[in-house]
Amino acid sequence: MIKHLKILEFALSSLWRRKFKNLGLIVVFSLIIFTLSSIVFLTYSFKREAVAVLKDAPELIVQRLSAGRHEMMPVEYMKKIKDIPGVGKIVPRLWGYYYDISTGGNYTVMALREGLQDKISLMEGSFVVGSGSCVVGRGVADARFLDIGSIMPLIGADGKVRRFRVAGIFTDESNLLTNDLVIIGEKDFREVFRIPQSIATDIVVQIYNPTEVDNIARKIKEALPDTRPITRREILRTYDTLFDWRSGMVLTMFLGAILAFVILAWDKATGLSAEERHEIAILKAIGWETSDVMELKFWEGFIISSLSFLTGLIGGYLHIYFFGASIFSPALKGWSVIFPEFRLVPYINIYQIAVLLFFTVIPYMAATIVPSWKAAITDPDVVMRG
Repeated sequence: MIKHLKILEFALSSLWRRKFKNLGLIVVFSLIIFTLSSIVFLTYSFKREAVAVLKDAPELIVQRLSAGRHEMMPVEYMKKIKDIPGVGKIVPRLWGYYYDISTGGNYTVMALREGLQDKISLMEGSFVVGSGSCVVGRGVADARFLDIGSIMPLIGADGKVRRFRVAGIFTDESNLLTNDLVIIGEKDFREVFRIPQSIATDIVVQIYNPTEVDNIARKIKEALPDTRPITRREILRTYDTLFDWRSGMVLTMFLGAILAFVILAWDKATGLSAEERHEIAILKAIGWETSDVMELKFWEGFIISSLSFLTGLIGGYLHIYFFGASIFSPALKGWSVIFPEFRLVPYINIYQIAVLLFFTVIPYMAATIVPSWKAAITDPDVVMRG
């Protein structure tokens, strides 16, 4: 044990003698780990947030398509859907997008429907949405400087300005769902967007048996060929694919930095400096075994790689969960002007951390040990003579 501790002590002193070179190596290595870990943490947290948000989403949503695009749906479609065995309650929904020219943001405007009050809590005000009143998200309230009792103007499809009094503002905790949301009454919604009573945006279908969701979706498609049934599982799968694609896009942006690390590791693997070879030759000449030299280089590589890995990993964690992922979140959140400001809940995937460790630390360790082994098995006299 004393022998191993002495080798570790010598490894620390050896690293300190080349402190500026090793410090530069640690900085580069840490930045690579920071980039990769930030993307991994952010992508995984977004996926978990999507699962948490969509856990109360409808099991089945039916939309109408025209030329492959979403179209408004006749309410009479509900009769054919209701006749399918296993279908429970059917609720038509009214929602759409409103571009606010004063802020340059797109709002999601939704008509109040039954049961919506039970799903979302308010920080202040009430959820009583009557004629001429509305409930807005925190992002809309901040963008328009609104408070309880303020007036929220909306320009209708007929060009007329309709004014709504703010009855409530959603809590910060619900920002992921409600940040850009405006809820008004059904009558007001139809007047603003000029939608007749016989039309709805889509239909929410309750399924008694969750295992029959796919089967009922197929039957709805057969009965109404111009519709597209969307299950909750399909929405979750879409979010997974979307965040995987965006994380890949961000990784591509940092491909140059990753390649720089690969080149650095390759340069480390192709050979040692003359000073390092002479040091190994001297150690061999004074009686060190090849195994002792290998242990020395193992500790040097382990110290640098583990310190860099922990520094980059902790930096990525702090960046995502304490500083709001300010570097990468715009690329992964999307294009909306009114971003939901929310604090991600820390989710650590041990498998992803292990993969990150395997593809960064292990190659560096191998790149450190292999050339040292080649120098250690060479005759010291040959090495000293150059």
